[in-house]
Amino acid sequence: MVSGYVLILAMLVLGGIIATVGDRIGTKVGKARLSLFNLRPRQTATLVSIATGSVISASTLAILFGISSQLRTGLFELGRIQSDLASAEDQLAQSLAEQAQVREDLRSASTERQRALARLRDINQSLEEAVEQQERTQAQLQRTRDQLTTVSAQAEALQRSTETLRSERDRLVQQQQTIQAQIAERDATIAQQDAAIAERDRSLAAINQTIATLDQAIAERDQSIAEREQRLADLQTQQNLLAQQVRDLESQFQGLFQGSIALGRNQELLSGVVNITSRAQAREVVNQLLAEANRIAIQAIAPGTPLDQQAIAIGNQEVERLVDRLSAGGEFVIRVLSAANYVIGDPCVVRGEAPCIRVFVDAGPNALIAPQGTVISSVALETATRSDQELVERMNVLLASTQFIATQNGVIEDDVIIADNRTETLLRFLTAVQQETQPLDLQAVALRDIYAAGPIRIDIVASRQGRRLFSTRNFIQPPPRANAYSWKQGY
Repeated sequence: MVSGYVLILAMLVLGGIIATVGDRIGTKVGKARLSLFNLRPRQTATLVSIATGSVISASTLAILFGISSQLRTGLFELGRIQSDLASAEDQLAQSLAEQAQVREDLRSASTERQRALARLRDINQSLEEAVEQQERTQAQLQRTRDQLTTVSAQAEALQRSTETLRSERDRLVQQQQTIQAQIAERDATIAQQDAAIAERDRSLAAINQTIATLDQAIAERDQSIAEREQRLADLQTQQNLLAQQVRDLESQFQGLFQGSIALGRNQELLSGVVNITSRAQAREVVNQLLAEANRIAIQAIAPGTPLDQQAIAIGNQEVERLVDRLSAGGEFVIRVLSAANYVIGDPCVVRGEAPCIRVFVDAGPNALIAPQGTVISSVALETATRSDQELVERMNVLLASTQFIATQNGVIEDDVIIADNRTETLLRFLTAVQQETQPLDLQAVALRDIYAAGPIRIDIVASRQGRRLFSTRNFIQPPPRANAYSWKQGY
């Protein structure tokens, strides 16, 4: 929040300075009645004012796009974020459809299980009736055997009394024959009952086999139900994960749309150039760097939160690897970058929960990227006559390509400084370019050795067919000496 106010104030001050300088230049041009491009003095002063306004607009856009990664992200990555959100919603809808199908299968399996249980109860009831019938048959057989034992005892008694009961022999013989016929009939009945018992035993075995088959089918169905329940639980977990991702994307999109992103992905929290001579110094530098990055992150996300709270999260192994790398010694450029987007008032920071601001550290040697005199980029002015707008556009292309190439080669601080970094010097150079009547080549040449830590200080050289004509250094003038009296602009 504070950095935004400072940026706005800096742009206002810079605009005011450039406007004042342009006004003074226009006033001097008007008073001196100078003429550019065969224009009238008043038209020349108007042209200088237009160039000043163009410089104000160009510097404002360059500062905004160079400093605010949130603005770049909002302009160029909003479509991709919306596409990711739509894809996540499609995946959520597919998961919900699969969950409904699994629930329908589960209901069908439950219905089938109820039917199997009903058939099992019917079979158990039939089995109980068969067992009761068998018990009744066994009781009747026992009674028949008891009667046979009694008849046998009576026959033995008759045989012992044959000598004394000869007068009753015929009657007894007839009675014996009758009894034997009854015994034969009862034996036949017993045989039929035994056959019926054997048939019932076979039926009982078949029933037991059917019960075993049904038990196996029920076990397989229970296993299938358990697998489907597990699949349903997995789908529920995936649904929760997708819902959480959708909520995160909605939060990031909402934060980006409303401008409440405090830290953007790959946004630099802290950077610096350090000279390491020992491992102890390397560890101390890393601790100080992470502590300062923690303080900056808390101030950006939750202003007013105690700064001694641990908010950033970084792995111990990553810290040890960084210390090992710095222990080699030398001059390093170190940057602490945000690993994701975080909105203002993130709950995990406000409530003091576990560290949740994921960061990563980029460290590399402060190597020489471009020695002095290296041509970094160039553009061609092919037309002999060129408008001010065309010249400004080609200059913007030259500066943008210079910044891009230097960044690609490893320069971290991508500020481009032209010559002595004074607007008057660049305007005089552009005036000289405008006065040339033949095609030119504009080259961005390293004014000094450019290291990875930056900045990118260049000299713009105008050449034709490889022959150097002039550069911005030719238009550097020492600051004017102060007069004995200083006058303040009138009210």
